[in-house]
Amino acid sequence: MNSQNLDVLLDIELPVTVRFGSKQMTFGEIMTLNAGSLVEFDRAPDDPVEVVVNDRVVARGDIVMVQGNYAVRITGIAIPRERLDTGSGLGAETTGDL
Repeated sequence: MNSQNLDVLLDIELPVTVRFGSKQMTFGEIMTLNAGSLVEFDRAPDDPVEVVVNDRVVARGDIVMVQGNYAVRITGIAIPRERLDTGSGLGAETTGDL
């Protein structure tokens, strides 16, 4: 791939999501939610968050504050095979240290 083709790819925008946790709920449970409702996630508050790009978990990281804004410090990158999986099974054995 030449440099000109790579430049075109670098301008593509992709959705990025930071996932703090997940919870399966029935439709009935969702319908009872209102302002002030609490939803408990499947992770502890100090567990790493998942960085999801285009519905694929690509990394894990820690939430940090930078000049009064929230940010994610990347602590591990998924191996290529895991990046193709849509699940959230990004375990310690599949991450690389930065």
